[in-house]
Amino acid sequence: MNLPHFIDYGFGISAIDAQYHRPGRAAIHLIAENGVAALVDTGTQFSVPGVMQVLKSKQIAPEAVAYVLLTHIHLDHAGGASAFMEQLPNAKLVVHPRGAKYMVNPTKLIAGVKAVYGEAEFKRLYGEIHPIDEQRVIEAPDETRIDLNGRTLLLLDTPGHARHHYCIFDERSQSFFTGDTFGVSYRELDVNGLEFVFPTTTPVQFDPAAAHASLHRIMSYHPQHAFLTHYSRIGHLPHHAAQMHDLIDAFVGIANEAAKETADRHAYIVRAMKSLLCERLAAHGCTWRPEAIHELLRIDIELNAMGLETWLNQSEQSNKT
Repeated sequence: MNLPHFIDYGFGISAIDAQYHRPGRAAIHLIAENGVAALVDTGTQFSVPGVMQVLKSKQIAPEAVAYVLLTHIHLDHAGGASAFMEQLPNAKLVVHPRGAKYMVNPTKLIAGVKAVYGEAEFKRLYGEIHPIDEQRVIEAPDETRIDLNGRTLLLLDTPGHARHHYCIFDERSQSFFTGDTFGVSYRELDVNGLEFVFPTTTPVQFDPAAAHASLHRIMSYHPQHAFLTHYSRIGHLPHHAAQMHDLIDAFVGIANEAAKETADRHAYIVRAMKSLLCERLAAHGCTWRPEAIHELLRIDIELNAMGLETWLNQSEQSNKT
């Protein structure tokens, strides 16, 4: 097997392609500090062989991986956790307190995803997910500090995308590992070195007020870079934070407009989001045809629409009570 695509960024940080859906869709980040390492997010079971080969190429023994840190427990970020823990005998799994029980006993987590995708598609996307020994699980409340061989990783509770989400501030590089809190940015859409970033409102816990607050909290540290799971390092963070705030409000506006629809809310949100993202990408300088943009972002747009529908339904229900 050839080495999967990986990028070294300095400060001991590397992005390893999780090989999820397509190349360049999801990254697993490796942080190495004088022979001791941590992984940030895990992709799926199918991500394991490629990551293990990268570790071998970097002469990092499986026993030297001290931590597997899950920004949150959505399965494109945490589906490979049990498989990695089987391969990394000394690693502790670090997870948000709201997500820890689902790693120890993943029955409900698996059932919920299977209800959406079906048994066959679940197996194709995620493979096998097993319980993780609770003795190897560290629950990480807000402002937990992880010592990676003298390198401090500060974990901050950052809801908005999910209530079981934390982001990791790495003091050494003055950067954040943001999971999905700082949105999605695919390298294909970079124009003249400037990235394009947009929010991810995946079901079922999107909370726009919390999303805004989490962005403000991240930016209060004046980070140099953000390492996104989808996909890896971005700079120009003040610019992107402003764009993210604007797009969160724009997405909420689309959902509120969809509330007036009596027919198909989902189709309305998908159409409006396609139009908005194409408009913003054109302003960004992207010259792709709309059809090409729609194909690249098809899965994200579908999941965002589902999440906005869920948020809208929850908001309407809350207003009735």
